[in-house]
Amino acid sequence: MEFSSRLLEAAVYEMSQLPGIGKRTALRLVLHLLRQPTSQTQHLVEALSTLRQDIKFCTKCHSISDVEICHICSNPSRVQDVICVVEDIRDVMAIESTSQYRGLYHVLGGKISPMDGIGPQDLHITSLIEKAKSGQINELIFALSATMEGDTTNFYIYKQLNGVQIKTSTIARGIGVNDELEYADEVTLGRSIINRIPFENAIKG
Repeated sequence: MEFSSRLLEAAVYEMSQLPGIGKRTALRLVLHLLRQPTSQTQHLVEALSTLRQDIKFCTKCHSISDVEICHICSNPSRVQDVICVVEDIRDVMAIESTSQYRGLYHVLGGKISPMDGIGPQDLHITSLIEKAKSGQINELIFALSATMEGDTTNFYIYKQLNGVQIKTSTIARGIGVNDELEYADEVTLGRSIINRIPFENAIKG
């Protein structure tokens, strides 16, 4: 792809680093921004800059937040002894949109994936095990995507809970194999949460 401007080429390159954005799409987006009023582009730049500078991660569940403890963890009306284990904030948003779950969350920050160099030490697993051992949690719901990496992560956490008196369950397989939670429709995802099954049964299956 030939560029008439180094500035344009640099902007397209940076835009193409975003997931799912190829160079042609990046070029289209950059040209769109150039056609907009300067103030609109500046608002985007400021929003992204502020996001990077001021964003926080909840000290309890590790989800993205504006404050030290997110609005879910600080909400006294949430069920405090049930934790839904998810990969990232997209899964929290997907589950919250169903209005079928009133417990808390624990965001791992990814899934175990040796191929990508991601091991248990790279995720928020240690703090999850500490919560489980505190005696204040009654149930952990595994809500990772039905992929090999998701199943591996679920099983690893389950093995770390050996000897801990806590109920473990997993969302029902209304979510297809290899499907990501964020793409599931709200009804299907809601039913998967409600109809969750003991994790031991999922292993046997």
